[in-house]
Amino acid sequence: MENLLRPLIVVGGSVVLTLLIGWATDLLLRKADARHGETPLWGLLRRGRIPYQLVLCAALLRGSYDQARLLEEHRVGIGRTLTLVLIGSAAWLVIRIAAAVVETSYSRYARVHRDAARVRRVRTQVSLIMRVVAAVVGVVAVAAMLLTFPAMRAAGASLLASAGVLGIVAGVAAQSTLSNMFAGLQIAFGDMVRIGDTVVVDGEWGTVEEITLTFLTVRTWDERRITMPVSYFTSKPFENWSRGTPQMTGIVYWHVDHTAPVEAMREKLRDILRECPAWDGRACGLNVTDTTPNTMQVRALVTAKDADDIWTVRVTVRERMIRWLAQEHPYALPRVNTADAAPPPGRVPGPSPSPDGAARRVHEPPRTSR
Repeated sequence: MENLLRPLIVVGGSVVLTLLIGWATDLLLRKADARHGETPLWGLLRRGRIPYQLVLCAALLRGSYDQARLLEEHRVGIGRTLTLVLIGSAAWLVIRIAAAVVETSYSRYARVHRDAARVRRVRTQVSLIMRVVAAVVGVVAVAAMLLTFPAMRAAGASLLASAGVLGIVAGVAAQSTLSNMFAGLQIAFGDMVRIGDTVVVDGEWGTVEEITLTFLTVRTWDERRITMPVSYFTSKPFENWSRGTPQMTGIVYWHVDHTAPVEAMREKLRDILRECPAWDGRACGLNVTDTTPNTMQVRALVTAKDADDIWTVRVTVRERMIRWLAQEHPYALPRVNTADAAPPPGRVPGPSPSPDGAARRVHEPPRTSR
């Protein structure tokens, strides 16, 4: 009877105690979250309740397993398994706690500062810092797991002795990977590009959606994702429309007839912009910038608070101006000129040249005498 009750009490007691401590801790976190609604820390810490309970259960079982006297012939293997679970769950818990602290700091910073560019920069840095922390904790946890095996401890001296040679070989073999990792850190703290920035890369316009230590993802306007190594942004030029202030100036071109009412077009442009919510009211203008034998080029300058609004302003101005010209001034639209050429002053057109190549006769206007 004792052989049956002892393992049941030890194992069952460890599990029940783990559940009770986990429930009490979660209850305290819920009350703290309700009491301090200005900070999301306590609510974020609740995400770590599963690794927290695993740590408690593994620690209790590891400490009391010898008293359970269960499967004593496999005592070493079970003890090592519980140790591995304890190390892994502890690493998981550390990552969750670090993520909660970092996310709380970022939320507080974003709530205090209204500068969108600065907030995006901090968000990019926080994301990469969390990836680095997770990678470091993961490596340490794996190393700790390996050291639980006696064979790995015996080989530790030889591994450390050859660490220099292995580091050189690994550096040469993973040169591109290491360059991308350093480029990711340079992007995070060099403030070249941030999550949420509007960029133009290889002629593609889109928004930076994700930045990691090795690659960067750009979401284009048509919902495509372009993934490229982060070293691209440290070695090649690209357009960042969100750099500095997000305000932008847009250009709209029309090709119209030479008789187009330019002054009326200026007035119509102002009317269109007054009715366009995306226009920020900073500036507008309309000028003739070029001419061709058949048309003249008219350019309008408009402004908006960011890249999305400047696109809306440009398409609105272009569409409504063309519609207004077609309805009110149809003669101003481009057309093919099929009229006869006007004669030079003082000369009138004569008959067509004869088939034998005779010169065309030109009739001079009669002179008037005084």
